[in-house]
Amino acid sequence: MEVTNMSQALQLHAQFLKSETQNQQNFSKLFTFSALSPSGDLNYARLLLNTNPSLNSYYYNTIIRAYSHSSNPTHHFQALSLFLFMLQPNNNHHVPTPDNFTYPFVLKCCARLKLTQQGKQLHCLITKLGFGSDLYIQNALIHLYSEIREFGVARELFDRMSYRDVVSWTSMIDGFVNSDLPIEAIELFERMLEGGVDVNDATVISVLRACADSGALSVGRKVHGIVKEKGIDLKGNVCTALIDMYSKCGCLESARKVFDDVVDRDVFVWTAMISGLACHGMSKEAIDLFVEMEKCNVKPDERTVTVVLSACRNAGLVREGYMFFSDVQKRYGMKPTIQHFGCLVDLLARGGCLEEAEDFINAMPMKPDAVLWRTLIWACKVHADTERAERLMKHLELQGMSAHDSGSYILASNVYASVGKWCDKAEVRELMNKKGLLKPPGSSRIEVDGVVHEFVMGDYNHPEAEKIFVKLDQMVDKLRKEGYNPKVSEVMLEMDDEEKAIQLLHHSEKLALSYGLIRTCPRSKIRIVKNLRSCKDCHEFMKLISKVYQRDIIVRDRIRFHHFKNGDCSCKDYW
Repeated sequence: MEVTNMSQALQLHAQFLKSETQNQQNFSKLFTFSALSPSGDLNYARLLLNTNPSLNSYYYNTIIRAYSHSSNPTHHFQALSLFLFMLQPNNNHHVPTPDNFTYPFVLKCCARLKLTQQGKQLHCLITKLGFGSDLYIQNALIHLYSEIREFGVARELFDRMSYRDVVSWTSMIDGFVNSDLPIEAIELFERMLEGGVDVNDATVISVLRACADSGALSVGRKVHGIVKEKGIDLKGNVCTALIDMYSKCGCLESARKVFDDVVDRDVFVWTAMISGLACHGMSKEAIDLFVEMEKCNVKPDERTVTVVLSACRNAGLVREGYMFFSDVQKRYGMKPTIQHFGCLVDLLARGGCLEEAEDFINAMPMKPDAVLWRTLIWACKVHADTERAERLMKHLELQGMSAHDSGSYILASNVYASVGKWCDKAEVRELMNKKGLLKPPGSSRIEVDGVVHEFVMGDYNHPEAEKIFVKLDQMVDKLRKEGYNPKVSEVMLEMDDEEKAIQLLHHSEKLALSYGLIRTCPRSKIRIVKNLRSCKDCHEFMKLISKVYQRDIIVRDRIRFHHFKNGDCSCKDYW
C-alpha cells in the first residue's frame, strides 16, 4: 500500500495491528512517512517510537533527522533529549546507541540553537568514539563552528580534511559569507571550481550572497552562467538569489530580466524584485509591483511588507506608509513586527516628524529596541533637535539597551560633537573604552577586472596607494573649480578645518572612486559598495565627479543605492 497522506498511514497502522504476522516493511513505511513527509505527522511518528522502544537505530536516527530539519526550536531540543536518552547505558538495553548517522543531525540541532558548549562536548565525544574522519560528521562540524562564530576552528577542520565533497566546500563558503568575509568566500569558490568539484544550488546561493555583499558583479555573472549550464536557473530559490545579487550589485536591468523569465513566481521571488526596486529609490515601481503581486493572488509575508514600507521610507511617502502598515493587520491578518514599526519610525523621522515618531514608538504594543531609538536620535541630529536627542539618549541609557551596543555610544558621541560638546563626547568615548566596545571601521569595495578591492579610511596598504592619492588630489583640484567646498561639519573630531578637510578626502569611498577612475575605461560605470551610510560630503563629491568626469557612479551604502549622473543623484538628496 502506497502512503500519500496521514489518513492512509492510519489505515496501514490499523492493518499492521490487526495482522497476526507483524510486517516490518509496512511499519517502516508508516513510520518514515509520518516522520519525514511534509504531509506526515512528526508527533505520531514519535508516538510510534515510544510504544516500540526496541526499534533499531534507523528509527531513532529518522526521528532525530526529522527534528533537525524542523524550523521549530522545540523540536531541536527534543532531538537532543532523544540523543541523550540513547547515550544512557542503563535506561533500556533494547535502545540502540548513537552511530555515525546520528551525529550529523544532532550537530545540526546544536548549530541551529547556537549551543557552543554542548557542540564542543559533542565534538569531543565524536573524536573519542573514532567518528572524526566520517565525511558527513566533518561537514556538520564545519557548519556548527561557522554558526557559533568560531570560524578559525571551522577553517582548521576544513583544511585537515583528506576528502571534501560539495557539502564541505559549500559549508565553508557559507561560513565565510556569514562571517562577513565575502571576498574570501569568492576566492574559495574559485578554488572549488579549479578542483573540479561540481556545484549544487546551495553552493550557488551562498556564492551569490557573497557577490551581493561585496559587489562582485562579474563573478555573479559567471555564477549565472554556471546556473544556466546546469539547468538550475528555473529553481525559485536560485532565481531569488540571482535577483538579489543583481539588485545589490547595482544592475537592476539584469535583476528584472531574471524576474521576468520566472514562470511560477513564489512570494520570495516577488519580494526580492520589490526589494531591489525599493533600495534603488524606485519607490513607485516597487509599490506598483506589490499591487501586481496581489493581483496574482500571491500573499505577502513579513519580509514583503518590510520592503514595501522601505520603498515608502526612501521616497518620504508618509500617507502610503501608514496605509501599508495598516494593511498588515487588516488585510493579511499579520501582526506587525519590530521591523515594520522601525520602517514607519524611520519614515516619520526622516521627514522631520520627530514628535510624531516618538509618540508612535511609545504607543507600540512591544518594547522598542535600541535600533528604533537610534533611528529617531539620528533624525534629531539631522534636523538639529539636540535637546530631544540628548533626552532620548538618556532614556536609552536608563533602559539599559546600550550596555553592550557600540552603535548607541557612537551615535551619542556624534550628537555631542555636532553641537561642539567635546567634553561630553570624550566621556562617551572613555565609557566605550572601559566596556571594550569598538567602532566598526568604515570600508568600501570596488570590483575591477573581476577582483574586489577593499579600502578603509586613509588606506595606504593598497599596492597602488601612491597613484590613488595622486589621482585624488587631481580630482579635488578639478572639483574646486566647480565650487566644491568640503563639508567639514561632517567630521566629528576636535581639529581645525584644514585637518577636517583632509579627513573627508580620505574617506574610503573616495579612495575606491579614485582607484575606479584610474583602472576603468572612460565612460564606463563605476560601482562602489560601502558598509556605512553616505556622508553629505561624499555625496556631494560623487555628484560633482559624475559631472566633471562624465561617469555614471553607482554607490550602495548601508541604507540604499545612489545613482550619480551629470551632477545629480537618484535619491534627490533625500537619504
